Amino acid sequence: MDGTETRQRRAEELGLRYALSTGRLPRVSEDGPLSVPESQRVSPKPLGTELSRETALSIGLQVIVPFIFAGLGLSGAGILLNYFQGKKLRAFSCELTRSPYGVFPETAFTVTCQTMVPLLLSGLGMMTAGLVMNTIQHWPVFMEVKDLLTLVPPLVGLKGNLEMTLASRLSTAANTGQIDDPREQHRVISSNLALIQVQATVVGFLAAMAALLLGALSRGELDFEKVELLCASSVITAFLAAFALGMLMVSIVIGARKLGVNPDNIATPIAASLGDLITLSILAFFSSFFYKYKDSRYLTPLVCISLMALTPVWVLIAKKNPPIMKILKFGWFPIILAMMISSFGGLILNKTISKEQYKGMAIFTPIICGVGGNLVAIQTSRISTYLHMWSTPGVLPLWMKKFWPNPCSTFCTSEINSMSARVLLFLVIPGHLIFLYVIYLVEGHSVPNSKTFVVCYLLAGLMQVTILLYLAEVMTRLTWHQALDPDNHCIPYLTGLGDLLGTGLLALCFLISWLLSEAELDGTLELASGPP
Repeated sequence: MDGTETRQRRAEELGLRYALSTGRLPRVSEDGPLSVPESQRVSPKPLGTELSRETALSIGLQVIVPFIFAGLGLSGAGILLNYFQGKKLRAFSCELTRSPYGVFPETAFTVTCQTMVPLLLSGLGMMTAGLVMNTIQHWPVFMEVKDLLTLVPPLVGLKGNLEMTLASRLSTAANTGQIDDPREQHRVISSNLALIQVQATVVGFLAAMAALLLGALSRGELDFEKVELLCASSVITAFLAAFALGMLMVSIVIGARKLGVNPDNIATPIAASLGDLITLSILAFFSSFFYKYKDSRYLTPLVCISLMALTPVWVLIAKKNPPIMKILKFGWFPIILAMMISSFGGLILNKTISKEQYKGMAIFTPIICGVGGNLVAIQTSRISTYLHMWSTPGVLPLWMKKFWPNPCSTFCTSEINSMSARVLLFLVIPGHLIFLYVIYLVEGHSVPNSKTFVVCYLLAGLMQVTILLYLAEVMTRLTWHQALDPDNHCIPYLTGLGDLLGTGLLALCFLISWLLSEAELDGTLELASGPP
């Protein structure tokens, strides 16, 4: 049946072709509707006969001539490029003014100018926090509940775990154009603020537990009477400090974006400038309040339960932003581990602050810890922004393929991140000298004033920042290679390490200064008691 239809169609086609060529319609035959005269019939050709005639030789001959001409043209272009190499082509110039996302090109001078003022302001805030801490350590609640001093570094370190991380995330979002749209800006900001409230509440409670356990291990006993006061003070301090500093960070990042200033350079130092002071003030006020009304049986449990009950509300707000929800699910390990690291720094502070040879340590602890944390947070935020703009998560740029780069490449190359690392490192000594001078003017009688201590202190600060800046380069590469955001996973670790390194090196400075002064005093006494 199919063959008959095919033959009929071919006959009709031939009839139509005959009609068009002769101008007459074909006559009807008995066998079918149409018939073509024998002389006009065309013998059919097999399909594909013209394509089958092409051989390798014919294809080669057809291709080789255009290929040769194309090669001659490319060779000419290469000769011209070689001729004009290093020369300026007429009527052609290129100038980089601003990237599509709004980041201005930066020089060492620009980075220094944008970083120096916020760093000095943060130093003033940290000095004020040190003076406050030097005062409150003698309050009755801090004298009786010694574990409150262990709480200071982890609670103050929350500005690194939460507020600096928030500032880094918002700075990256601003530099990549994610918060230019008002609706998107509201969603990003509200979800980020809700996230840090959840994290602050949980980490505040865990910091109290860690302080209690470390205190029990060092003393060999656990004081259950102080558990409620310690937990309530820690949770409400973390909650209120996170809210206040979070609102401050949002205002700074949006303002910097409108003024055309890179938020990476100013947000984290300003977070630290008020972070220490706000956290210590809230801790001192509420711990004294709870201590004053310690006979009220339900006050401290009610505070803890009320703040914990708000956690589901913050979770619902954070759900509006899927990346933030991912952090809420899987981002706990960095901040909890950083809190534990800072708690060991708090244990060092707790054991040394009341001894005579460490007199003045309460003043210097917020400064050396804060300066190191500020500078490494700036560098980490800058590297994170750089990776977000020039690569995709999981893929490192070719020039950053090494996970453990040479330290010289971290500080001594012309690459933009190396340049910023040098600038931040050069700010350490002048910054600490200014802070030392102000401290000696205000509290000169409460701190060591020997040249030995000053030299040891400056070397400790330089060593701390050098280690942290190198680790920032390494950790950002490792986390980015694992498709993790350095803003969320690097800054908590680095600020926690900064607290531990700062507290440990500072205690070592006091110890070395005291030992050398004792040796010098013994030598003077021996000379005085010798034969005339």
